[in-house]
Amino acid sequence: MRDFCSVHTHSLLCDGKNTLEEMAAAAFAAGAAAFGASGHSHTELPWDRGCVLPADLTSYRTEVLRLRKAYAGQMDVLLGIEWDSCSAGDPEGFDYWIGSVHNLWDADRGHGFCIDYDADRLTEACRTLSGGNFTALAEQYYAAVASMAARRPTILGHLDLVTKFNAGNRFFDEDSPRYRAAALEALHAADPWATLLEINTGAVSRGYRKTPYPALFLLREWRRMGGRIILTADAHSADAVVFFYEGAAELARAAGYGSSVLLTAAGDVERPL
Repeated sequence: MRDFCSVHTHSLLCDGKNTLEEMAAAAFAAGAAAFGASGHSHTELPWDRGCVLPADLTSYRTEVLRLRKAYAGQMDVLLGIEWDSCSAGDPEGFDYWIGSVHNLWDADRGHGFCIDYDADRLTEACRTLSGGNFTALAEQYYAAVASMAARRPTILGHLDLVTKFNAGNRFFDEDSPRYRAAALEALHAADPWATLLEINTGAVSRGYRKTPYPALFLLREWRRMGGRIILTADAHSADAVVFFYEGAAELARAAGYGSSVLLTAAGDVERPL
């Protein structure tokens, strides 16, 4: 039985390593019930050039719909997008959208800062935006996440992405009451009836983390709120379309979940973990 999906994926059309066709083929070979293309939405940030979809999404839509026809009756192919907080406008005309924060915008300076590219850029952002205080930077990040969550995305992307380079509490203490309060405030801005929270294994597949996003305390709070979850790989290559789903399921069960959601052409489907 095809009882899982892969709907957080990136291809050569943005910052992935394989074509959309290769990504879909890998999802089908892995046994996915649905494959979703979720290319990064266009931004005007200079470091995003070549890593995001073009402003004109015609070719992107055409390719996804071509694959939908090719897999008709075998695997659902969904037209999605990962919408960045620094993208202009609103996502329209998609089967689903992932709301994510990858960049922090400083309106006073008219300048943005990428928080998930590497540790050096994170440090630069911290020095400029919060005077070197990483906990304060995390608070700014979570304020941006709260704003994105309030837009009621289909999926709230990698909620605690700001921890990507924080192994061993390198930059800030993830157990501190101040940090946790900021993270929980962002989570509370999400509507558990409208939005799915992803358990995202992308940083594990790329060697940045040992465990998926988000932290267990956030998952437990989301469950208390009545929120549902979806397992995603945030795959940037064909060999990672369902990477470490067993670990994501284990984390979900530790938070008290017994099922996760599949996105399909017919709508949301609950499946036991």
